[in-house]
Formats: sequence, C-alpha cells, structure tokens
Amino acid sequence: MPQTGQKRIPMTIHQKTEPSTASGQPRTTQPRGLWNLAFTEIWERFSYYGLQVALTYYLVDSLADGGLALDPATAVSIVGAYGGSVYLSQIIGAWLADRMLAPRTGVLCGAIIIMSGHICLGLIPGMTGLAVGLGLIALGTGALKTNIATIVGILYDGRDRIERDAGFSYFFLAINIGVIAGPILTGFLQSRWGFQIAFLAAAIGMFLALVQYSATFRTLPAAAAVVKNPISPQRLAAVAVGAAGVIAIVALLFRIRVITDANMNYFVGLLIVIVVASYFAVMLRTDTISPSEKRRVRGYIPMWVAEAVFYGLLLQIFTTVPLLVTDRVDLDVGGWTIPQAWFSIVGSVALVIVLPLMASVWKDSAVGRLSSPMKFAVALSVVGASYLLMLFSEFSPGRTVSPLLIAFCLIVAGVSEVLVGPVSFSLITRIAPERFRSQSVALTVLTLGAGSSLAGVLAVLYTKIPAAAFFCLNGILGLLGALLLAAAARKIDTAMAA
Repeated sequence: MPQTGQKRIPMTIHQKTEPSTASGQPRTTQPRGLWNLAFTEIWERFSYYGLQVALTYYLVDSLADGGLALDPATAVSIVGAYGGSVYLSQIIGAWLADRMLAPRTGVLCGAIIIMSGHICLGLIPGMTGLAVGLGLIALGTGALKTNIATIVGILYDGRDRIERDAGFSYFFLAINIGVIAGPILTGFLQSRWGFQIAFLAAAIGMFLALVQYSATFRTLPAAAAVVKNPISPQRLAAVAVGAAGVIAIVALLFRIRVITDANMNYFVGLLIVIVVASYFAVMLRTDTISPSEKRRVRGYIPMWVAEAVFYGLLLQIFTTVPLLVTDRVDLDVGGWTIPQAWFSIVGSVALVIVLPLMASVWKDSAVGRLSSPMKFAVALSVVGASYLLMLFSEFSPGRTVSPLLIAFCLIVAGVSEVLVGPVSFSLITRIAPERFRSQSVALTVLTLGAGSSLAGVLAVLYTKIPAAAFFCLNGILGLLGALLLAAAARKIDTAMAA
C-alpha cells in the first residue's frame, strides 16, 4: 500500500485530539479501542500462524522426527482444506453475529474455542489430536476473526475512506506482528523440542489474546453489543435441523471414503464457491437491501475473485514453500541450521516494515490515491512476478537452492499484500449492506479460505509437474489477473461508489 506525505498518523496508544468535527466533538487521531483490539489480534495471529507454519512439516516429517509421515500431496491437501475450513467457518461466525450473538460476544467465545484446539494439538498426539485440534481452531477462528474486523469497522463509522484505510493499515500491521512472532517462537521450539511443545506455545499465545480482549470487553462501542438482525425462534429451529443434517452428511461421506485426506481440499474449495455464490445471490435478491447497496455488491464480486486468486498465490508459503524447503533448500549456514518454519514469515517481516510507512503517508501518496481495483491489480502483478523470479532456482547447480533466493522471492510476494489486506477490510466495511455487515466482512475473509484451498490445489500440482513449468504457471496467473482487473477497474469502482 508509497511516497511522501506531510502528516504522520502517530502510532501511540495515547490518543491525540483534533479540535473540530461536524458534531463539535473532538476527534481522536485513531478511535479509542483500536489499539486494544489490535493487541488482541497480535496474540490471536501469534497462535494461528505459530501452528500454520509448522503444520506441513508436522504432516510430512518422519515418525522418528515427531511428524506423521504423510506423503506430500496428501499433506498439502490437508493444509489447504484446513485453511479453507478456518475461513469458511467465519461465515458461520458472521451469521451468528448478525442473527444471534453480538460481535463482541462472538470474539470472546471464539478465543476460548481456539485456545482449546491448540491444547488438544499439544496434548493429544497423532491423527486424533490433529482432527480434534484443527476442528476446534477452525470453529473458533470463525467466531473471532470476522467479528473483530466488524468491531474495528464500527470504530470508524462516520470517518472518510482514506482515514479508514489508514486505520485498517495499523490494524493489519498488528496482525502481521503476530504473524511474525508466532512462527519465530514456535519454529525455534519445534526445532529444539518437537511439535507438541510448539503447539502448546501457540495455546499460550491464544490465552494472552483472551486476557487482552477481556480487559477491554466492556469499553467497546455500544454498537458492538447489538445483534443487527435477530433470528426468530422458528427460523432458528429450522437452521439447527439443517446444520445437523449437513454434519451428518459430511460424516457419512468420510465414513464411506468419498471424502478422504487426499481429496478433502477439493470438497472444501467447492463448498466455499457454493457458499459465496449463495450469499451474493441472497444479497442481490433480498428486498431489505436498497438498489444502491445492490450495485455496490455487484461491483464487489470481481474484487472478491481477484483477492481469492491473489491469496491462492501468496498462501503457498504454507503449502508449496515447505515442500520446496524440505526438498531443495540448503538450511546450513556456518554450522547453524535455519528452522524450516522461518521461511514462511520472511514476507510478513517485510510487510511489517512497509506498513507503518504506508499508513503514515497513505493520504498524500500516489499509491494511496489509486482506486481499490487498481491496488489489487498492482498486487497481483507483483506476486505473479515473485514466482517468475523463482525460475532462477532452476539455474542452481544440482538441485540445491540458496536460502537467499527463496527469501528474496518471498519478500517480493509478501510486500504485495500491503495493497490487498487492509484495503479489502476497509472497502467492505464501507460498502457492505447494513443488514449484512458482519456477513459481508465474512465474505471478504473467505477470500483467504478460497486462497488457502487454491494454494493446496496448486501445491499438489507442484508435486506432479517440473518446477520451472509450475513457477511459470503461477506467474502467468498473477499477471493475467492483474491485466483483467485493471481493464475493468473504472467500471468496478463506479459500481462500488453507488
């Protein structure tokens, strides 16, 4: 999300006031409560990514090394399905926030469930602990992630688009601090004492998130305690019956081996597409949404697709990259072995360095003034270019690849997220239909789910075709997506401004 500006938004918990607003009330540089929510997100992301970066290695490492010794294609399918399920569950969390639980309550419940999942992974070895732990984490993240973004959007009600973009950039910075800190610690612990200790460290991080959030729970805006569109008891009963039916069908499909470890990622991806298409259809057909809101929803659909493709390329740091590191990267540096999991955070480190600068100059920079579609187009072209840079690995002697080359490509890819992550959250909280506010945020978050599933599919392809062809395919996918989005940018932006 670059250039110079005149006025820096101070990153301090102490709030600076400005003398005038339309209501005569003093305006804080950043709204009260932002930093407490940001610190909650730091610890939640600490635990989530502390697990995520170790997961593929846990699945493919030998039993002697504490892993589960699965074949690579099955391992990346599970990782892709897990990532997709984590974000798919956020539709459930958003629906609960709009219909049953207020956003602030959803965050609290989610934190408790996530912590329980990490404890299961740390204390129950083997496939049983994996299934129970990942299931709980997916459900808990669904309740927490969407609702905390909704609360941040509530904090910025009444502020203009550029202020919201800058504020969400700070919030996104907090997320990436956790993204870095979790893998650094869990990667080190795993390399020294094994996977179970690393998983328990993630549980401790989630406990700290729960403590941080509990301290600020009662000071959140009143709107965060309101259920926008409460469901009737009769409709709730029907939903409960339908949910039980879906669970029973999925269990049966696993039982008769229609869904397996090796193909579950495809089913999760298909389910995400069906859910997203259904939600867009409901929003466009319902009478409770105004014509201008419907035009904004139509304009957002190609943005959703572009963001999903972007994350399908970026989130291969958790699928393809671990396979590449395990198979070809020389981890020895002067007698010290680089923890494998650390490669997955190189891009996030670069992002954390770039984000404060971008947030501070956002309002006055050329990039900050780009429309949202053009920002996404630039990001797609950059992440696509990072894969083309990977082609230099094919010129390495033998099969060994320098860790510096991999790190450089991951930095290029990681920095591109500055033009997508904070912008997408700011965008959807600005254009979402009022009666579908939390669920619209969940749709945006679900781009990560679709991207995780796509990253799993592409990683399976990595195991079946030459590396050079694979890198070219990903590079072309990013660049082609950028060209298509840039060509339609003006029409998209006009529709979303309705």
